[in-house]
Amino acid sequence: MDSQFTIVIADDHPLFRGALYQAVHMAISDAQLLEADSIDSLAQLLAAHAEVDLLLLDLKMPGANGFEGLVHLRGQYPDLPIVVVSASEDPAIIAQVLRLGALGFIPKSSPLQQLVTALNAVIAGDTWLPEGISLQSEYEDGPDLASKLASLTPQQYKVLVMLRDGSLNKQIAWELNVSEATIKAHITAIFRKLGVKNRTQAVIALQQMDIKDD
Repeated sequence: MDSQFTIVIADDHPLFRGALYQAVHMAISDAQLLEADSIDSLAQLLAAHAEVDLLLLDLKMPGANGFEGLVHLRGQYPDLPIVVVSASEDPAIIAQVLRLGALGFIPKSSPLQQLVTALNAVIAGDTWLPEGISLQSEYEDGPDLASKLASLTPQQYKVLVMLRDGSLNKQIAWELNVSEATIKAHITAIFRKLGVKNRTQAVIALQQMDIKDD
């Protein structure tokens, strides 16, 4: 299948990015491939390249953990096709990934030829899932919380992630090169959008998008 596709590989593990790189070239020989190793570098890359045809997204990267990165990207780029690649093969996680708007799910354990098959299916417009997966309804509160998180602006999302990491207003202001008053305004907006009253509740809301390690 040959076409001028621009595909972004977002994963913080160089070896797996290399495997995906090889699989993409086997599926689409002349694809333009771009790579990101964190949510921040991915945001910069997407801002610089308006015409991205497919994003291959790891669920766990610096700057995001679990579903929160996917939720944020769906909110900012609703038309961007996203396929999740993950070390987890939990059917409940796969179900939630699809419910949050991903087009498919590729386990990192997949052999190279299966990666190629999966990519060809997604590029053709099909949803791709591992064999034998039957999706159950899980995470009943997920869609509502996801829509709230997706409504955050990129800057508000950064502030929320830094709140979760324990940063003080002064530290966040310094890191983002803005005033503390601006950070306070962002936090107020975050509380309003998430329907929470304080930092603890906001952080808990974000943590509900995390994926717990077994």
